[in-house]
Amino acid sequence: MALSRIRKAIRSLLIVCLVLPTVLSGCGPQASTPTVQYEASVATAWFDLYLNLVQNTQGFTPPVASRAFGYAGITLYEAVAPGMPESQSLAGQLNGLAPLPQPTGGAVYHWPAVANSALADIARKLFANATPESIAAIDALESKLATDFKSQLDPAIFDRSAAHGRAVAEAIFEWSKTDGGHEGYLWNFPTDYVPPGGPGKWVPTPPKFQSPMQPRWGDNRPFALKSVDECAPPPPLPYSEDPTSEFYTQALEVHDTVAGITPEQKTIALFWADDAGKTATPPGHSISIATQVLKMKNASLALAAETYAKVGIAVADAFISCWHTKFVYNLVRPITYIQKVIDPKWNTPEVTDPVITPPFPEYTSGHSVQSGAVAQVLTDLFGDNFAFTDHTHDARSLQPRSFSSFFAAAQEAALSRLYGGIHFRAAIEVGFEQGECIGQKVSALKFKK
Repeated sequence: MALSRIRKAIRSLLIVCLVLPTVLSGCGPQASTPTVQYEASVATAWFDLYLNLVQNTQGFTPPVASRAFGYAGITLYEAVAPGMPESQSLAGQLNGLAPLPQPTGGAVYHWPAVANSALADIARKLFANATPESIAAIDALESKLATDFKSQLDPAIFDRSAAHGRAVAEAIFEWSKTDGGHEGYLWNFPTDYVPPGGPGKWVPTPPKFQSPMQPRWGDNRPFALKSVDECAPPPPLPYSEDPTSEFYTQALEVHDTVAGITPEQKTIALFWADDAGKTATPPGHSISIATQVLKMKNASLALAAETYAKVGIAVADAFISCWHTKFVYNLVRPITYIQKVIDPKWNTPEVTDPVITPPFPEYTSGHSVQSGAVAQVLTDLFGDNFAFTDHTHDARSLQPRSFSSFFAAAQEAALSRLYGGIHFRAAIEVGFEQGECIGQKVSALKFKK
């Protein structure tokens, strides 16, 4: 009887070891379960929190936010890519990114625990000036997920996984310090920058008449672009106050659109405004869409890692490229031109929240560049006709909007800036093409061997 019980126990242990090889120790040789076999929930939970961090952390203007999303997405991907046999690191592909810490050969890792540790650590580093409440939220999410994982894992596997995640985050953060945008939240409005003057040049706009935001952001090191000029657009239309000129015609279009704005156009202008401090900014809106898509598809952690890396790089390079363009040409905003040349009483439309001209030059449109870039990478990932409903602003009581494709949503986002009186059509259309170019460069990165 005793021998029979021993044999049954051995058979039971063998079955458990076959079913749960990454959870238990003492089962002989083990292999890590591939990243693709885990769900994306650890990643989507963290990027949902990043949206709150951007909204509630001082100084996270759209360029600064885009950079944070870029580094967070790369951190996630690089942390879990060793569990994706067909994937490869972006080291040597992204500018300045050296080889990163790798797992110990033959050791077992739990990739959700790796991701949790990596995303928590990079969050603390990128949002170093976050409020105590936000720091507590980072700690709480990391602790909750870690507790869940510890209940499933051998302690050695958990500790090894968490340590690897932290090592990758630390290496990515050290790389980030050299790009020109480190701690950009501290210097959004540098006092030593003097904008160039002259006909057609940008000047501070009402109602706040702020100095220009991040005038040197375009000097930052890009991620995927070989140089900041790689997707550079052509020059803007020649400045003219002649009523027969193309420049005047485009300004008149902005004037007339706002003067006769429809309720639907007001809704669109507000839905895509994504003002800093009130929302997670335009790049945050793009991250929100990516998260919604991943949840719709019940995506794996592997797909989430690739998606967040590509969307993060796309928005980060979009803002570097766009800001470089803006401060090369320093083009006047519609509100300045229209009030001077066409109608001194004209103003941007009043909606539930006023659509206010942001404090930097007009050409090209940041909404257009980043939306075009993200539409390109999401289309390359999920297909040309991926229909979805965008619930980004449900918490703000804005009705969700439905789209037949990523490009349909992006084109509405771009056009929203005409409805808001923020941009001339040329900046919208050329900016969208600029973004598509950036998205194509991101999609061309080799994520697979």
